[in-house]
Amino acid sequence: MAFFRKDEHLATVGDRILEQTWTQFKWLARNQIALTWIIYDQPVVVNTGGALSPTEFWQHQVRGYSYRGVERIYPASIVKLFYLVAVHEWLEREMISTSAELERAVRDMIVDSSNDATGLVVDVLTGTTSGPELAPGPFETWKYQRNLVNRYLSSLNWPELETINVNQKTWCDGPYGRERAFLGELLDNRNMLTTEATARLVHAIIGGVTVSPARSQSMMALMKRSLDPDDLAADPENQVTGFLGGGLPLTAQVWSKAGLTSTVRHDAAYIESSGQSPYLLVVFTEGKAAQNEELLPFVSRKIAEAV
Repeated sequence: MAFFRKDEHLATVGDRILEQTWTQFKWLARNQIALTWIIYDQPVVVNTGGALSPTEFWQHQVRGYSYRGVERIYPASIVKLFYLVAVHEWLEREMISTSAELERAVRDMIVDSSNDATGLVVDVLTGTTSGPELAPGPFETWKYQRNLVNRYLSSLNWPELETINVNQKTWCDGPYGRERAFLGELLDNRNMLTTEATARLVHAIIGGVTVSPARSQSMMALMKRSLDPDDLAADPENQVTGFLGGGLPLTAQVWSKAGLTSTVRHDAAYIESSGQSPYLLVVFTEGKAAQNEELLPFVSRKIAEAV
C-alpha cells in the first residue's frame, strides 16, 4: 500500500503549478520533471522526536500528489540519503563500528555532498573497495557484496523501493577499473531512484521511524539547511541556492538533500513555515534544467504559495 493517498485538491493545484512551470520554462519537456508532494495536516505526525511508534506512524496515510513519481531517474547525490539510512541501520545492528573517520565521512556526505566521503561510506557498508578489474570469480563475490544495501532496502517491503538501484558510488570524474565494469557496458547498472521512493524514505526519517527515533533525529540534523544569505554567500556550493530552499522565505526551516550533475538537478526537502502546514517536496529534473538555477526555486515558491 502506498504511504500517501492521492488528493483531488492537491492534484488540481499540482497540475496547475506544473503548467505554470512549463509556461515559464518553455524548454522543459513534460518528461523532464518528476514531482512528489506530501502535505502534513493536523495532527502533524513528523518532526515530533519519534513520539509515535512505527506501527502508529504508518497508520497515518497522508495526503499527496505525484507526477511521474514512479519513473526511474538517475539520482545523483540524492542516493546519499539511502546510504545515510543504511549506515545508521548497520550501526544499530552492530554490523559495523563507529569511528571518528566514519562519522566525518557521513557528515561530509550529507552536509557537503562529498563524493569522496560517499566512497568511504559505501566501502564500509558493503565491505568492498574500488580498484583494478577482478577475475570473474572474485568479481561475482564483489558484486554480491556491493548489492548489500539493495537487499536491505528490499527487506523493508515498501512498494516504492521495488524498482530502485543504489549500489554505485558517486563520482567527480567517473569510475575506473572494477567500478566501471560494475556499471555495465551501457551504464545499465547505474543508481536509479524515483521521487516516490525518495519521498517515502525522507517521510520515514522526519517521522522518527527510520532505525530509531534518536538515529532519525541525527539524520535530520545533517539535513538541516540555513537560509541565511550570509551563510549561503560563504558557501557557493550550498544545497539551497538553485534548489528548493532557494524559493522559500528566510523564516522557513528546511531539511534537504540536493543532487546535481551536468544532466540532472534534483532536491528532496521537508519544509516548515509559520502559519502553514508542513510539507515534503521531492523534485527531479533532467536535461537543460541541470544548468538552470531558477527552475527548482520557481517550483518551490509556487508550492509554498499554494500551501
